[in-house]
Amino acid sequence: MPLGITLAIQAMVAMSLLALPVMAPEVTRALQVSPSWVGAYMSLGYIGAIAGSLLGGSACRRWGAIRVSQAGLVVCALGLLLCAVPWLPVMALGALLIGLGYGPITPASSHVLARTTPAHRRSLVFSIKQTGVPVGSMLAGATVPSVMLALNWHAGLLMVALLCLLCALASQPLRAELDADRLGGVAQADSGPLASMKLVLSHPTLATMAACSFLFCSVQISLSTYLVTFLHQDLAYTLVGAGLVLAFVQMGGVGGRIAWGYMADRWLGALPMLIVLAALMGVCALGTATLGPDSPRALVLLILVVFGASAIGWNGVYLAEVARLAPPGMAGVATGGTLAFTFSGAVLGPFCFGLLSEQFGAYRGAYVVLAVVAAVAVSLLLWTLRKTRLARL
Repeated sequence: MPLGITLAIQAMVAMSLLALPVMAPEVTRALQVSPSWVGAYMSLGYIGAIAGSLLGGSACRRWGAIRVSQAGLVVCALGLLLCAVPWLPVMALGALLIGLGYGPITPASSHVLARTTPAHRRSLVFSIKQTGVPVGSMLAGATVPSVMLALNWHAGLLMVALLCLLCALASQPLRAELDADRLGGVAQADSGPLASMKLVLSHPTLATMAACSFLFCSVQISLSTYLVTFLHQDLAYTLVGAGLVLAFVQMGGVGGRIAWGYMADRWLGALPMLIVLAALMGVCALGTATLGPDSPRALVLLILVVFGASAIGWNGVYLAEVARLAPPGMAGVATGGTLAFTFSGAVLGPFCFGLLSEQFGAYRGAYVVLAVVAAVAVSLLLWTLRKTRLARL
């Protein structure tokens, strides 16, 4: 039950964040703004997520992970309602609120699962929980454009807001059991938002992992944010067709997260697994840059599904390793601190990707830059792995 409810909550907040980007071509036309505006929208969302993640760990210790998750779902629903108002300042506020609701969810789920998961299954269980992100994105790609075409883009946002509220209600029966370790109003010196950053920066391996997560997230969010627009504009796919491809890419992320978690627990270990995934991201980014309107649909799907499996599939292995490195009882705090770096990549990644695509006049050049970002991550992880193995000698 802890795994099931945390997975469902993760899916709903992920669906909230991508509900508007999967309708980006229609929404930007209606608002008469550049398609690169969606990058600014995602950046605002992740600015809110940075604040939410830093507050999430300490909030879980005080009020409980389920209560924090319920609050996050309600805030996401409010943000979606604001995004349905066709005025850019109100939509910008909505993006910030969606991010603020999204941010505490992963620290909250890590807080729950670190207490309830055996150490030898941690990578797999955390990876299964993190499939909520591609599942939510897949649901957004498969359903929101269809609702938009049947009604309008406002209705797509309202539908996702309602689902968030229903999920918050569904989690209430588990609150008493899973929030039994909350501290209430008791103050703790190691539970403030600044404590999350201090914990990460004082631990060299955690700090390096956080830096790599910045790079990984830049690749992941750029892929998810612009894929529909890339397929529609550069490869001449219909909006519904592009949304379905996004759904398949997210399915690749679902399968990848489970497979990588199993492989990390069973054979490779977390750091070698992350090195393999970073290399796959770079190869697939270069492959995506070669695609054009005449590319066979099967080839497009193959490259993008593998891209999704690696660029979307890394999180579970990463979060399990962060929980392993954290002091006892501090998994949520450590996760919140590292996610501040992760979400910083989500702020800068899609924004820079959008600017680069405009500069190059197409998305291909921006995908080459993503390959370079992945190569930097490979270098950092190889250095960390070597340092870790030397320390054991």
